[in-house]
Amino acid sequence: MLNIDLRGKRALVAGVADDAGFGFAIAKALAEAGASVCLGTWPPALGIFRTMLDRGRLDRALAFSTGEKLTFERIYPLDADYDVAGDVPAEVQSNKRYRDLGDVSIQGIADRLTTDFGQPCIDIVVHSLANAPEVKKPLTQTSRRGYLAAVATSAYSFSSMVARLGPLLREHGSFLALSYLAAERVVPGYGGGMSSAKAALESDMRTLSFEAGRAWGARVNAISAGPMASRAANAIGGIDLMIEHCRRVSPLPEAVAATEVAAAAAFLASPLASGITGTTLYVDKGYHAMGFTGTTDG
Repeated sequence: MLNIDLRGKRALVAGVADDAGFGFAIAKALAEAGASVCLGTWPPALGIFRTMLDRGRLDRALAFSTGEKLTFERIYPLDADYDVAGDVPAEVQSNKRYRDLGDVSIQGIADRLTTDFGQPCIDIVVHSLANAPEVKKPLTQTSRRGYLAAVATSAYSFSSMVARLGPLLREHGSFLALSYLAAERVVPGYGGGMSSAKAALESDMRTLSFEAGRAWGARVNAISAGPMASRAANAIGGIDLMIEHCRRVSPLPEAVAATEVAAAAAFLASPLASGITGTTLYVDKGYHAMGFTGTTDG
């Protein structure tokens, strides 16, 4: 019997601040497969997230089917807008949500991992980060600043993480990014440069698969997940309509579940996927394959 066995592996899942998104589901799946899991959490959300954990408000979401409970090895502050500490503006450093956290940059989390666990110390890195300040605006109304901010946070941060965490990887390590079909097809309402950012993310993933493979023997892949009503998606608006549309017209006429994306992520991180790199794996009930549905409700 083939099993996903990640015992003895350490994962870093960047972009988890609640129990509602794909990042949390992936962290839980990796832990259920035996990995120890560290998180990188956006500083403004870190205090609330830790409070929810401490007060047991996430206990139901943390529970495994065995009755055991997911625990995180470390929860680090991470603001992926900054590559090194010197990039963080003074006004951000002095903000009450940042000032006692130390280095919140991508290099900062690499340094913390090294301090806590030595080097090499990590096997799996998951990039579950995306943000666009003007995501509700059509592309024709998106400012240059908003567009570049979307690409910087949602795409370039993955390249920066590979560059800074690659040297910390143990043998046969893997990187994974989360993408969306808007990278290659029109999704009205997914604005502010986010579609461009996801396209850049997938293109960078392919280039990084070569560079990281040659440098550290690491695999680099992406999952293009179907729509899900996470807190971030609900903030954009129209997500329920998109979920229902995909459910009706997909080859498998049902909504994608976070656990399905998480299981695919665990597979890609495991030795079972040792020959897979430079690949975007669709976990969307087949929606990406459709053109004309042949039905009046599509």
